[in-house]
Amino acid sequence: MELLGSITSDRPLLVLAVKEEAQFFDTALPVLLTGIGKVNAATALTAVLAREPRPSGIVNLGTAGALRAGWSGTHVVGTVVQHDLDGELLARLTGETYGAPIALPDGGDVVLATGDAFVSDEAVRARLAERAPLVDMEGYALAAAAELAGMPLRIVKHVSDEAGDGADRTWRESVAACSRELADWAAEHIPAYRG
Repeated sequence: MELLGSITSDRPLLVLAVKEEAQFFDTALPVLLTGIGKVNAATALTAVLAREPRPSGIVNLGTAGALRAGWSGTHVVGTVVQHDLDGELLARLTGETYGAPIALPDGGDVVLATGDAFVSDEAVRARLAERAPLVDMEGYALAAAAELAGMPLRIVKHVSDEAGDGADRTWRESVAACSRELADWAAEHIPAYRG
């Protein structure tokens, strides 16, 4: 976890997983680099939100794999789901609901599936594509932490790869271009981005 800049109550906090995704961000806003995966994302954001001052809101910007053909570009997420938690089995075992989908008020119709596994297998991609068009490794955890803290969250993802065979190579090759696109989106859509 690394916090770049200072949090103030009148500005949003930008949250990204790794420095590669943030390399083209030139902003007056604070940036939290959480590390990869759900545990890193949830603990980093929770730790920052436990301190004062708290930001006016949270914007998660990052890369995502496309689970369906034809998906590219930048997308504002409307719903996040966990793809690596068997909520149905847990409900049968305990009678409790764990890991229910989280709707984001500022999002659209795009569903993002989050899990700790980097999806680079065609069979896994096809199975996940039935639930969502995009996949990442932090979105659901950030949404859960923000919801628990009562903080508004917006998730914005830029497609870096097709979440299938060779996705790891494609991500490394495309992450710089994705960072540029995400920085441009932030400059256009977040009024306080330039200060």
